[in-house]
Amino acid sequence: MLHFIGDVQGCATALERLLAEIGFSPSRDRLVLLGDLVNRGPASLAVLKRLAALDGAATCLLGNHDLHLLAAAHGVRPLKRGDTFGDVLQAPDAARWIGWLRQQPLAHEEAGWLCVHAGVVPQWDRAQTLSLAAEVHALLRGPELAAFLPRMYGNEPGRWDEALSGPDRWRFVINTLTRARFCTDEGLLDFSSTETAGAGPPGFRPWFDVPGRRTAGQPIAFGHWSTLGLVNRPDLLALDTGCVWGGALTAVRVDGGRREAVQVQCEQARRPGP
Repeated sequence: MLHFIGDVQGCATALERLLAEIGFSPSRDRLVLLGDLVNRGPASLAVLKRLAALDGAATCLLGNHDLHLLAAAHGVRPLKRGDTFGDVLQAPDAARWIGWLRQQPLAHEEAGWLCVHAGVVPQWDRAQTLSLAAEVHALLRGPELAAFLPRMYGNEPGRWDEALSGPDRWRFVINTLTRARFCTDEGLLDFSSTETAGAGPPGFRPWFDVPGRRTAGQPIAFGHWSTLGLVNRPDLLALDTGCVWGGALTAVRVDGGRREAVQVQCEQARRPGP
Protein backbone atom coordinates (compact mmCIF):
# COMPACT_ATOMS: atom_id res chain seq x y z
CA MET A 1 0.00 0.00 0.00
CA LEU A 2 1.16 3.53 -0.79
CA HIS A 3 0.12 6.44 1.42
CA PHE A 4 0.89 10.15 1.15
CA ILE A 5 1.04 11.99 4.50
CA GLY A 6 0.71 15.73 5.11
CA ASP A 7 2.76 18.05 7.33
CA VAL A 8 3.77 16.38 10.61
CA GLN A 9 5.68 19.37 12.06
CA GLY A 10 7.10 17.61 15.08
CA CYS A 11 3.81 15.99 16.16
CA ALA A 12 5.26 12.56 16.88
CA THR A 13 2.28 11.25 18.84
CA ALA A 14 -0.13 12.08 16.01
CA LEU A 15 2.20 10.41 13.52
CA GLU A 16 2.25 7.21 15.57
CA ARG A 17 -1.54 7.20 15.84
CA LEU A 18 -1.89 7.74 12.10
CA LEU A 19 0.50 4.91 11.26
CA ALA A 20 -1.48 2.63 13.57
CA GLU A 21 -4.75 3.76 12.02
CA ILE A 22 -3.63 2.84 8.49
CA GLY A 23 -2.09 -0.40 9.72
CA PHE A 24 1.32 0.57 8.40
CA SER A 25 3.84 -2.24 7.96
CA PRO A 26 7.35 -1.26 6.74
CA SER A 27 7.77 -4.66 5.09
CA ARG A 28 4.64 -4.19 2.97
CA ASP A 29 3.80 -0.49 2.68
CA ARG A 30 5.31 2.73 1.32
CA LEU A 31 4.96 6.25 2.65
CA VAL A 32 5.66 9.62 1.07
CA LEU A 33 5.73 12.45 3.62
CA LEU A 34 5.14 15.80 1.97
CA GLY A 35 7.57 17.94 3.96
CA ASP A 36 7.68 20.05 7.11
CA LEU A 37 8.67 17.07 9.19
CA VAL A 38 9.81 19.32 12.05
CA ASN A 39 9.08 22.53 13.98
CA ARG A 40 6.17 24.12 15.80
CA GLY A 41 5.17 20.75 17.27
CA PRO A 42 6.63 19.35 20.50
CA ALA A 43 8.81 16.45 19.33
CA SER A 44 10.83 17.14 16.18
CA LEU A 45 13.66 14.80 17.18
CA ALA A 46 11.26 11.91 17.80
CA VAL A 47 9.74 12.43 14.35
CA LEU A 48 13.15 12.36 12.65
CA LYS A 49 14.15 9.21 14.55
CA ARG A 50 10.91 7.46 13.62
CA LEU A 51 11.13 8.34 9.95
CA ALA A 52 14.82 7.54 9.63
CA ALA A 53 14.16 4.09 11.11
CA LEU A 54 11.73 3.37 8.26
CA ASP A 55 14.64 3.48 5.81
CA GLY A 56 13.42 2.36 2.36
CA ALA A 57 9.77 2.26 3.40
CA ALA A 58 9.45 6.07 3.39
CA THR A 59 10.41 9.02 1.22
CA CYS A 60 10.48 12.25 3.23
CA LEU A 61 10.38 15.52 1.31
CA LEU A 62 11.95 18.70 2.63
CA GLY A 63 9.70 21.62 3.49
CA ASN A 64 10.51 25.19 4.46
CA HIS A 65 10.69 24.33 8.18
CA ASP A 66 13.13 21.50 7.49
CA LEU A 67 15.35 23.87 5.52
CA HIS A 68 15.15 26.38 8.37
CA LEU A 69 16.47 23.68 10.70
CA LEU A 70 19.40 23.07 8.34
CA ALA A 71 20.18 26.80 8.30
CA ALA A 72 19.97 27.07 12.08
CA ALA A 73 22.18 24.01 12.52
CA HIS A 74 24.85 25.65 10.34
CA GLY A 75 24.68 28.87 12.35
CA VAL A 76 23.52 31.05 9.47
CA ARG A 77 19.93 31.65 10.64
CA PRO A 78 18.82 32.58 14.16
CA LEU A 79 16.04 30.67 15.81
CA LYS A 80 12.65 32.35 15.73
CA ARG A 81 10.51 32.77 18.80
CA GLY A 82 8.18 29.94 17.81
CA ASP A 83 10.83 27.43 16.74
CA THR A 84 10.64 24.12 18.59
CA PHE A 85 13.40 22.03 17.03
CA GLY A 86 15.86 22.72 19.83
CA ASP A 87 15.61 19.05 20.76
CA VAL A 88 17.32 18.24 17.45
CA LEU A 89 20.02 20.88 17.79
CA GLN A 90 20.78 19.93 21.38
CA ALA A 91 20.86 16.17 20.85
CA PRO A 92 24.27 14.50 21.46
CA ASP A 93 24.01 13.03 17.96
CA ALA A 94 22.58 16.16 16.33
CA ALA A 95 25.02 15.82 13.41
CA ARG A 96 23.46 12.48 12.56
CA TRP A 97 19.97 13.91 12.22
CA ILE A 98 21.10 17.00 10.34
CA GLY A 99 23.04 14.70 8.01
CA TRP A 100 19.98 12.54 7.49
CA LEU A 101 17.84 15.58 6.73
CA ARG A 102 20.34 16.75 4.10
CA GLN A 103 19.80 13.51 2.20
CA GLN A 104 16.06 14.02 1.74
CA PRO A 105 14.69 15.22 -1.63
CA LEU A 106 12.67 18.28 -2.61
CA ALA A 107 10.42 16.47 -5.08
CA HIS A 108 9.52 12.86 -5.79
CA GLU A 109 7.50 10.87 -8.29
CA GLU A 110 5.71 7.68 -7.37
CA ALA A 111 2.78 5.74 -8.81
CA GLY A 112 2.28 8.50 -11.38
CA TRP A 113 2.09 11.26 -8.76
CA LEU A 114 4.40 14.25 -8.59
CA CYS A 115 4.99 15.04 -4.91
CA VAL A 116 6.27 18.40 -3.63
CA HIS A 117 5.95 20.28 -0.37
CA ALA A 118 4.34 23.47 -1.66
CA GLY A 119 3.87 24.02 -5.38
CA VAL A 120 5.01 24.17 -8.99
CA VAL A 121 5.17 27.30 -11.15
CA PRO A 122 3.15 27.20 -14.39
CA GLN A 123 6.27 27.22 -16.60
CA TRP A 124 7.51 23.86 -15.31
CA ASP A 125 6.34 20.45 -16.41
CA ARG A 126 6.83 17.24 -14.44
CA ALA A 127 10.26 16.48 -15.88
CA GLN A 128 11.65 19.96 -15.30
CA THR A 129 10.29 20.06 -11.75
CA LEU A 130 12.05 16.80 -10.91
CA SER A 131 15.25 17.90 -12.66
CA LEU A 132 15.45 21.24 -10.84
CA ALA A 133 14.65 19.57 -7.52
CA ALA A 134 17.47 17.09 -8.11
CA GLU A 135 19.85 19.96 -8.87
CA VAL A 136 19.14 21.59 -5.53
CA HIS A 137 19.16 18.23 -3.76
CA ALA A 138 22.74 17.73 -4.94
CA LEU A 139 23.62 21.16 -3.55
CA LEU A 140 22.08 20.35 -0.16
CA ARG A 141 24.04 17.11 0.08
CA GLY A 142 27.30 18.56 -1.15
CA PRO A 143 30.19 20.67 0.14
CA GLU A 144 28.71 23.98 -1.11
CA LEU A 145 25.77 23.88 1.31
CA ALA A 146 27.33 26.04 4.03
CA ALA A 147 28.23 28.75 1.51
CA PHE A 148 24.74 28.70 -0.02
CA LEU A 149 22.63 28.72 3.15
CA PRO A 150 23.20 32.43 3.94
CA ARG A 151 21.93 33.20 0.43
CA MET A 152 18.97 30.82 0.50
CA TYR A 153 16.54 33.36 1.96
CA GLY A 154 14.71 36.10 0.07
CA ASN A 155 11.77 36.55 -2.27
CA GLU A 156 13.72 37.44 -5.38
CA PRO A 157 13.77 36.50 -8.15
CA GLY A 158 10.00 36.30 -8.12
CA ARG A 159 9.56 34.69 -11.52
CA TRP A 160 11.23 31.81 -13.33
CA ASP A 161 13.73 32.52 -16.08
CA GLU A 162 15.67 29.78 -17.84
CA ALA A 163 18.74 32.02 -17.68
CA LEU A 164 18.81 32.01 -13.86
CA SER A 165 21.99 30.52 -12.45
CA GLY A 166 23.77 29.98 -9.15
CA PRO A 167 22.15 31.11 -5.88
CA ASP A 168 19.35 33.02 -7.64
CA ARG A 169 18.35 29.88 -9.53
CA TRP A 170 18.53 27.63 -6.47
CA ARG A 171 16.66 30.14 -4.29
CA PHE A 172 13.82 30.34 -6.78
CA VAL A 173 13.56 26.56 -7.02
CA ILE A 174 13.49 26.26 -3.22
CA ASN A 175 10.93 29.05 -2.89
CA THR A 176 8.66 27.39 -5.43
CA LEU A 177 8.91 23.87 -4.06
CA THR A 178 8.70 24.78 -0.36
CA ARG A 179 6.87 28.12 -0.09
CA ALA A 180 4.58 28.70 -3.09
CA ARG A 181 0.85 29.28 -2.65
CA PHE A 182 -0.33 32.05 -4.96
CA CYS A 183 1.05 33.22 -8.30
CA THR A 184 -0.05 35.22 -11.32
CA ASP A 185 -0.90 33.57 -14.62
CA GLU A 186 2.60 34.58 -15.75
CA GLY A 187 4.16 32.75 -12.80
CA LEU A 188 5.06 35.66 -10.49
CA LEU A 189 5.07 34.25 -6.96
CA ASP A 190 3.51 35.89 -3.90
CA PHE A 191 4.70 35.02 -0.40
CA SER A 192 2.64 37.52 1.60
CA SER A 193 -0.64 35.62 1.84
CA THR A 194 -1.48 32.38 3.64
CA GLU A 195 -5.22 32.72 3.14
CA THR A 196 -7.60 30.19 1.63
CA ALA A 197 -7.64 29.61 -2.12
CA GLY A 198 -10.26 32.26 -2.87
CA ALA A 199 -8.68 35.02 -0.78
CA GLY A 200 -5.38 35.69 -2.51
CA PRO A 201 -3.97 39.09 -3.45
CA PRO A 202 -5.50 40.84 -6.47
CA GLY A 203 -4.19 39.35 -9.71
CA PHE A 204 -3.01 36.15 -8.01
CA ARG A 205 -4.57 32.72 -7.82
CA PRO A 206 -3.53 29.36 -6.34
CA TRP A 207 -0.65 27.93 -8.34
CA PHE A 208 -2.72 24.84 -9.17
CA ASP A 209 -5.55 26.91 -10.70
CA VAL A 210 -3.42 28.83 -13.22
CA PRO A 211 -4.86 28.25 -16.71
CA GLY A 212 -2.51 26.41 -19.04
CA ARG A 213 0.06 25.42 -16.42
CA ARG A 214 2.38 22.80 -17.87
CA THR A 215 1.59 20.30 -15.11
CA ALA A 216 -2.14 20.38 -15.90
CA GLY A 217 -3.43 16.81 -15.85
CA GLN A 218 -0.38 15.58 -13.93
CA PRO A 219 -1.48 14.24 -10.53
CA ILE A 220 0.25 16.31 -7.83
CA ALA A 221 0.30 15.83 -4.05
CA PHE A 222 1.48 18.62 -1.76
CA GLY A 223 1.23 20.00 1.77
CA HIS A 224 2.27 23.40 3.21
CA TRP A 225 -1.09 25.18 2.93
CA SER A 226 -3.06 24.40 6.08
CA THR A 227 -5.84 26.92 5.41
CA LEU A 228 -6.85 24.90 2.34
CA GLY A 229 -7.70 21.85 4.40
CA LEU A 230 -8.02 18.55 2.59
CA VAL A 231 -8.35 19.02 -1.18
CA ASN A 232 -9.12 15.80 -3.00
CA ARG A 233 -9.45 16.39 -6.74
CA PRO A 234 -8.82 13.81 -9.45
CA ASP A 235 -5.35 15.19 -10.19
CA LEU A 236 -4.66 17.10 -6.96
CA LEU A 237 -4.20 16.21 -3.31
CA ALA A 238 -3.57 18.93 -0.71
CA LEU A 239 -2.76 17.21 2.59
CA ASP A 240 -1.71 19.84 5.14
CA THR A 241 -4.76 19.68 7.37
CA GLY A 242 -3.31 21.69 10.24
CA CYS A 243 -2.18 19.01 12.65
CA VAL A 244 0.03 21.40 14.63
CA TRP A 245 -2.86 23.90 14.91
CA GLY A 246 -5.19 21.32 16.45
CA GLY A 247 -6.57 20.05 13.15
CA ALA A 248 -5.86 16.60 11.73
CA LEU A 249 -2.96 14.63 10.36
CA THR A 250 -3.98 13.09 7.05
CA ALA A 251 -2.88 10.10 5.03
CA VAL A 252 -4.32 9.20 1.64
CA ARG A 253 -3.86 5.77 0.07
CA VAL A 254 -3.37 6.10 -3.69
CA ASP A 255 -2.19 2.72 -4.98
CA GLY A 256 -4.19 0.53 -7.35
CA GLY A 257 -6.53 3.30 -8.37
CA ARG A 258 -7.66 3.84 -4.78
CA ARG A 259 -8.26 7.17 -3.08
CA GLU A 260 -8.80 6.45 0.61
CA ALA A 261 -8.27 9.23 3.17
CA VAL A 262 -7.58 8.53 6.84
CA GLN A 263 -7.30 11.27 9.47
CA VAL A 264 -6.45 11.43 13.16
CA GLN A 265 -7.33 14.47 15.24
CA CYS A 266 -4.37 16.29 16.79
CA GLU A 267 -3.79 18.10 20.02
CA GLN A 268 -3.16 21.78 19.43
CA ALA A 269 0.58 22.40 19.72
CA ARG A 270 0.59 25.93 18.33
CA ARG A 271 -1.84 28.84 18.34
CA PRO A 272 -2.08 31.28 15.42
CA GLY A 273 0.00 34.38 15.89
CA PRO A 274 3.56 35.67 15.47
